[in-house]
Amino acid sequence: MMDEPEPTGESTKEARAKEARAKEAAAIRRRWITLGEGIAVLAVTISALTLYINWSDKQETRAEKAAESQAASVRAARLVLHADSVEGDRIRLRPTDPAQVVQSQTILFPKALGLTPVDTTGEPRIEADWFADRLKQAREAANLPDDSVGDEKLPVAIVTRFVVDGEPHESAALYDIGYGITGRWLAGHRLSLRGLSLVDTVTAAGAQKALDRRWAEMPAGRPAKKPGT
Repeated sequence: MMDEPEPTGESTKEARAKEARAKEAAAIRRRWITLGEGIAVLAVTISALTLYINWSDKQETRAEKAAESQAASVRAARLVLHADSVEGDRIRLRPTDPAQVVQSQTILFPKALGLTPVDTTGEPRIEADWFADRLKQAREAANLPDDSVGDEKLPVAIVTRFVVDGEPHESAALYDIGYGITGRWLAGHRLSLRGLSLVDTVTAAGAQKALDRRWAEMPAGRPAKKPGT
């Protein structure tokens, strides 16, 4: 049996070069695998980030729409009345928001005047005849001048039932009725209505109490003391 020839220096170099090339090729393959894995991870990360951004945007949009809807609902339920027209002995009322349609109202007067609340339906208004006589008596008891200087004030509470886009609402608020008075006690006095101004919003349950407090702060709500008392 013949012995295999021992490798020469040149063949050894060739073998080493081949082994080096094999190692380099393996290293390149490993680098490509690592790069591919990195790209795959990056793609997954970008996809997840995109999904999160889309979800976050949708959540923010939903929150904004919910906030806008709530704000619109709050605005719809906030009623402010103003004098649509004044005819001397009558004030016609109208909401400042044309989308609000008044169905009925209850007008409360200071309890000290001894007046029954007035209910109206379909025609929001205030009439001087509802309170004129009792208001004149209160002014006389408080020794107020026969003729008013500027506009006098009578506080009232108005509870309004109204509809917005088919949804029913209720609002209660204090208003001041502006009025003027002229004449003499013996000859009689004439009461003229001037307008209406919002004072504050209240609850329907607490409207009368808030109204009576405001009336007590006004000159006509404080009867003059009799001599010796």
